[in-house]
Amino acid sequence: MAVGKAPAWVDEGFSEYASRLPRDCSMELKVVAPRRNQSDEQRLLAEVRRDETAIVFDARGKSLTSAELAEALADWRMAGRNLALLVGGAEGFGAEAWRRAHQVISLSRLTFPHQLTRVIVAEQFYRAWTILAGHPYHRASRAGGHADGR
Repeated sequence: MAVGKAPAWVDEGFSEYASRLPRDCSMELKVVAPRRNQSDEQRLLAEVRRDETAIVFDARGKSLTSAELAEALADWRMAGRNLALLVGGAEGFGAEAWRRAHQVISLSRLTFPHQLTRVIVAEQFYRAWTILAGHPYHRASRAGGHADGR
């Protein structure tokens, strides 16, 4: 889930990675509209169903490697609950989202535009799935642990 519309290239990037996932690990983007009388955080949290596991993406969260995200994805899939992946708006997340989150994940110490984060999250979940499936897309575990062969 994310707040606000994004340029077409962002939606296309998200769709590209989401379409690569198998049906049993599908991903869809739900966009909530920003409102003047409600924060982005409140809008997103209002959309999370009780039977969903909320995963919040926030720069202050825990950094994971792609392999660690794959392990987490395996655990979440075994739990049998749908995930609500929350990408905040420009002001990020506050205490309420942190309280409600099953896990808060940082994608990087760098700051990304919140719209681009949608594509990064989709790609990283596709990468996590490929790691679990033994697919060659993720090559960092070869050649000494670096994707560029160092």
